[in-house]
Parts: sequence; structure tokens; C-alpha cells
Amino acid sequence: MFSQSQEEHCGPTKDPIKYGELVVLGYNGSLPNGDRGRRKSRFALYKRSKANGVKPSTVHILNTPQASKIGRSTESPIDFVVTDTVSGSQEGEETPITQSTISRFACRVVCERVLPYTARIYAAGFDSSKNIFLGEKAAKWKNPDGHMDGLTTNGVLVMHPRGGFTEESKPGVWREISVCGDVYTLRETRSAQTRGKLVECESNVLQDGSLVDLCGATLLWRTADGLFHTPTQKHLEALRQEINAARPQCPVGLNTLAFPSMQRSRALSSLEDKQPWVYLACGHVHGYHNWGHRSEQEPNAQRECPMCRTVGPYVPLWLGCEPAFYVDVGAPTHAFVPCGHVCSEKSAKYWAEIPLPHGTHAFHAACPFCATQLSLTQGYAKLIFQGPID
Repeated sequence: MFSQSQEEHCGPTKDPIKYGELVVLGYNGSLPNGDRGRRKSRFALYKRSKANGVKPSTVHILNTPQASKIGRSTESPIDFVVTDTVSGSQEGEETPITQSTISRFACRVVCERVLPYTARIYAAGFDSSKNIFLGEKAAKWKNPDGHMDGLTTNGVLVMHPRGGFTEESKPGVWREISVCGDVYTLRETRSAQTRGKLVECESNVLQDGSLVDLCGATLLWRTADGLFHTPTQKHLEALRQEINAARPQCPVGLNTLAFPSMQRSRALSSLEDKQPWVYLACGHVHGYHNWGHRSEQEPNAQRECPMCRTVGPYVPLWLGCEPAFYVDVGAPTHAFVPCGHVCSEKSAKYWAEIPLPHGTHAFHAACPFCATQLSLTQGYAKLIFQGPID
């Protein structure tokens, strides 16, 4: 498979067949420094003119693994480069430079070339010759059929939601996928050398809404059909303009508020004068004002709403600009707590119920637009706007 940005001969048809997209949680539509080449926040998978899937072959055991040249991100077999996600990071901020926990070849997604284009995920570890390679500390074993299998050092975890990617869906159980695509329960720790128990009744087939965690980044798989029923960038922009056309006002300053453009919301670069702010404990939307502080150290952590006297976080509102995270085409009426990203009510409810891996065996819900951990007591809040006074 390949991305449209890559040069690839697609045969006689003008439009290549699209299998689906992998969307990285936490970037709201684009990387802070822009999407470049194979490094981006979403990857569209298309049918190649010639299949390039990996096939089982000879097993070699190396006594000196250091002698084998391990693949890097510049290797030709790598279609996409996924970087570690920094929770809540913003453009212009200095992000901590840490060693990546994502394997050089983290996973493979293999799509059938005929309908219904079933996509399967596998853990992966390769050398520069496209041979599967696992480090000496990685869990590995021989299956009853004689094939070698194993797990990458930090694992590839997958969760299939029950009911697909819809408002009625419920979270599934997080599992680990092996190099051969078998499903296992989670290890005692993320990098333990002993594998979990084989789950024979489950498969590695990706479905619309499946989540893939690479221990450093989490990706959402959307099928081509699933994306067909999601809002588009133009649809979200129309909703933004519709909200602004209603001329919401700050109930105190009576100045008109307006959500910034989708590009500004996506970049999270700076605040604008008309930027809407919200008291997350009650949902009242205001313009920015500098009073009601309850703490000098964290001035916006505890603020008293002048409308209802409720005390809680006071944050700017930003539109969720990544359409793939919306389970419906509803208006953006709710904000995630505590980051302030805005989306539809059904989308907010969906993500507030999805546990994402954090560390070894901790799980918590997070905003899909910025990866900030959601409040355990209140994952999202309904926004209360005040219209213009005649």
C-alpha cells in the first residue's frame, strides 16, 4: 500500500482504490511543524499496482545480532513514519527530546487486494533486507506449525470497539498482536519477555474504529466506507461559520465571540481577541477576562464563573479539526475537559468512554485532538452560549 504523496504507478485507472486511513491521535489534523513526506498525522492507504506484502521464509538465529543491519526510517520498505505523541503539545512550544519507544518497524497493515479489502495488522520487526528481525530481548517462540513468531519489544496493542465506529459503540478489550498476526492477552508489563495467553476466538482484522497503540503513539483505523459517512473539512468549516454567524456574545463584556479559522484551531499557535473561553465546570462561554482567580500559582485552574458562581477550570475553546474523529455530523456543542477542544455531543461521549493505554497497565480516556488525559469526573461539558441582545 502507499500514500498518494508517494510516487507510485497506479495502473490505467485515474483513481486508485482506497483501503482506508490511519489517523494519529493528538495532532488535530496536522503535525505541529506541518505534514511532510512520510511523516504526517494521517496516512491514506491505497492499492499498489503490485503487491509488496511480507511472506514467511527461512528462519535464521544470529549469535551476534549487532552484526545485522537494523532498518531505519529511511529504508524503502517503510511506507509511513509515525513519531511519538506529546500530550497537549502546541506549535512553538519546546517539546522534550526523549528516546522514542516506537519500534523502527512497529507494525504492518496488509490489505487484501480484492473486495471487501480486508485489512489485517501484524507486529513487525525487520532488517534492511525486508527480513523479519526481532531483538535478543524480544519475546519469540515457535508455533506448532513450525513457524517462528514473536512480539516487538514494547508491543503492538489493538482494540476493536464493539459495534464499529458509531455513537452506539462500546469499548472492546485491548489485546497484543504478534508478528504472525495472532491475538494475545496483554503481558504483565509492556516489554516483558513472556507473552500473554493466546486468544483464539479473536482476530487481527481491523474494523472501522479499531485503535492501534505503538507505545508512544495511538492510531485510529478508518475504512474507506466509514470515512464516506464522516464530516469533511468543508462540513466542519461550514459549522464553524454557522456558529459565528449566530454572533455569540460574552455575557459580561457583551463583545461578540468568534471561533478562529480551522487552520488556527489546528495549529494552536496563539489566541485571538474574539476567542471564546469557557468555564468547564458549568459550560458558560465567555470572552477572556482577568478576574475570579482562586489561585495565584495557577490563575486559570480555579476560576469563578460570573454567571453562576461555579468554580472550575477556565480555558480557551478550540475546534476539533480532524473529521475522522467525529462519529456523526452533528454541530460542535461540547468541549473536552480539561483541554477545551470542541466537537459534537456524540463524538465527545464516544471518546470519553474509550480507555487508551498509558504506561504499562494503566488506561485512561483522552482527547483525540490533543491526547490530553480527560477528567475522571467530567470528561466533557455542554457549552452554553449567549446570543446577541436586541
